Amino acid sequence: MPVSLTALPKISLLPARTLKREPVGVAQMDASIIAALAALAGAAIGGLTSFVSSWWTQRAQAKAQWLTQIQLRRQELYKEFIGDASKLFIHALQNDADKADVFALMTLYAEVSRMRVLSTTGVVDSADQIVREIIDKYQEPNKTVPQLRDMAHSGLIDPLRNFSEACRAEFHSLHFPV
Repeated sequence: MPVSLTALPKISLLPARTLKREPVGVAQMDASIIAALAALAGAAIGGLTSFVSSWWTQRAQAKAQWLTQIQLRRQELYKEFIGDASKLFIHALQNDADKADVFALMTLYAEVSRMRVLSTTGVVDSADQIVREIIDKYQEPNKTVPQLRDMAHSGLIDPLRNFSEACRAEFHSLHFPV
């Protein structure tokens, strides 16, 4: 039986690549290259995410540590001021201006100046008021023990109350535990 030439498939001797016409400037990529690039991109994104996450965590920890140090510095300063001011207030109630403890007054002013650096305006204003009140007490007549008792019962012997409340308000506004 004779074979017709039209029934046979056409076989080309040219490579398959030359049979397809690609637009000029477009290259065909192998699937293995695409997979390798995807793996590299995934690794780069994963590494960058890990770096950013660790940097962010370290930054948050450093900020928390800094805030804790600031809080401790304030607490220590306020503790010193309360101790020094209370001693000086009693001294002012029992002594005249000529026996004023100038060194202790200057120490108190130094503490107020340190507060100006670390504290809110409300705390500094309260501390200034206490120092002015102590100086005024040196100008008044000395108090006797019965007069001190009466002052204690009436609340007049607690000049640090407003300062303490200002410190508490400051800690609360800065979200420090009290």
